[in-house]
Amino acid sequence: MKTSARLISLAAFAIAAASASAQEGNPWIHDPSTIMECDGKYYTFGTGGGGLISEDGWNWYPGAVRPGGGAAPDAMKIGDRYLVAYSATGGGLGGGHAGRVLTMWNRTLDPASPDFAYTEAIEVASSEVDEDCDAIDAGLFMDPVTGRLWCTYGTYFGFIRIVELDPRTGARVEGNQPVNIAIDCEATTVIWRDGWYYLLGTHGTCCDGVNSTYNIVAGRSRKVTGPYVDNMGRDMLAGGGKMVVYADDRQFGAGHFGRYVEDEGVEKMSFHWEADLDRSARSVLAIRPLLWEDGWPVAGDLFKEGTYEISSVRRGYALELAVDFVRQELPRSWSWRIDPNEPVVSYPNQTLEEVAAAWPDGEVAVRIGDWMNRPHQRWTITAVPQAGGYLGGQYYRIGIEGTDRVLAAAEGAEVVAAAAYTGAPEQLWRIEQLTDGSYRIMPKSVPGCDCAYVLTSAADSTPTLARYNPQSDNCKWKFVRK
Repeated sequence: MKTSARLISLAAFAIAAASASAQEGNPWIHDPSTIMECDGKYYTFGTGGGGLISEDGWNWYPGAVRPGGGAAPDAMKIGDRYLVAYSATGGGLGGGHAGRVLTMWNRTLDPASPDFAYTEAIEVASSEVDEDCDAIDAGLFMDPVTGRLWCTYGTYFGFIRIVELDPRTGARVEGNQPVNIAIDCEATTVIWRDGWYYLLGTHGTCCDGVNSTYNIVAGRSRKVTGPYVDNMGRDMLAGGGKMVVYADDRQFGAGHFGRYVEDEGVEKMSFHWEADLDRSARSVLAIRPLLWEDGWPVAGDLFKEGTYEISSVRRGYALELAVDFVRQELPRSWSWRIDPNEPVVSYPNQTLEEVAAAWPDGEVAVRIGDWMNRPHQRWTITAVPQAGGYLGGQYYRIGIEGTDRVLAAAEGAEVVAAAAYTGAPEQLWRIEQLTDGSYRIMPKSVPGCDCAYVLTSAADSTPTLARYNPQSDNCKWKFVRK
């Protein structure tokens, strides 16, 4: 019985640890719209009407309101209003592929606001039962170059199409004809970056829970109306598409891409998992870092707890306690003096017990130095669920492995190792993957300062806190698991 109890305990721990990498709260949603921020809260809408609200971007709960029901909405802020698009039918709903895409406006997404009121929905696209396109899965895109508004729609049933909308009214531009831009995908949207238009679409099978093969692919074009071609030169009208994100270890069916640019060099992608085994195999909201590799969008990694080397991109030196370096007294080997009959010995790394007694009590300064895999350089990073989070992530405690010493922001925008963890905001850290794959590290709070500072390498050996500069490697860090 003891063995069984232990196995149950370990299984419960594994599930808890796994679910910590997903959005918290009740993030149940299918076909989520692009995430919108409104008056300090985050919103996303889903199929069936309604959607989710989050105050911190990590804990999500039902409460968003969208009339009209239907399927696969999208949302966008234009000026001081929010444009919402959705599909009234289509996608085989009701047994057919006759569909309609509609748009409506609201001045706020907060249902409690006195300004909350949707305009009457207007039709911007449609499809017939036997047409080679299915008017569902609307995706809104405002061209930052021309200021023109576009809407993509369509499913596996036929072509993906794009039409132009009027950004003042949300109506279809009079006389505008749809253009075919892809096949073999659905839930499409267009984004723009560095002179390229990218078409993101969902490939694979939908709506079959853990058996869904949904995955998100991309092509790009110099024109918003295509042709969209993948990294191998395949046109998306011929079924091309470069992989962006697919199934994870316990989450399956990645679909309905949305992009959120949080800061220069800091982007997030939202989507849903058709089934999360750690959440009763339900369809859930997912948020991952959005990276760019060789000009292509790629899903980044959710940060995982563990023990790491934390090194500065500036030069590659490692973050460490500013304590005396303790030599390891091991035999020095000269290659020309080696006895070939002498056995080879594996020596252990230096241990905490060998050096910690010489470390000073109380608060210790922090510096950056050559990586030697020594105890004063090994940082154990642990999630702090009760501390809340930010868009797509939670706060972490960063401490020297095997000790109570933790990284902390200090007065004067400095950074130190506090003697013990107290849970204070200056001891909590936001770890976000940047578009180039490196990370920025931000304290939740800086004593005596309201600034949004990040951990910065002011010089090769000097860590401090400063404003984020996306153009500087001083603000960028790498984590190597140990």
